[in-house]
Amino acid sequence: MFDWMVWTVPTAVFFICVVLLLAGMTIWETRSPTVLRKGFLPMQTTRGDRLFIGLLLAAYINLGFLGLGEQLMDWFALQEEPSIWISFVLSMGALVFVMRKG
Repeated sequence: MFDWMVWTVPTAVFFICVVLLLAGMTIWETRSPTVLRKGFLPMQTTRGDRLFIGLLLAAYINLGFLGLGEQLMDWFALQEEPSIWISFVLSMGALVFVMRKG
């Protein structure tokens, strides 16, 4: 069924995290409705807004890391491309930061 895409372990973990976040946020929203809040983002946001912005940011971090893999090899004189787990940790950290402070 999923033969059309190469599912690496980091890719599968990333998408599993996204699905779990969406399910968790749905349950959280039904139990405790959200209120608007003003953080460092230039607008008032709800939890769902911050999750959406954080997921977009996480996706861009991962895509940027993939696109710059060869450049990172040249810049840091690495033998091989850096592990995608680095971008996963950075993107999840950015997501948590936006959710907490955004």
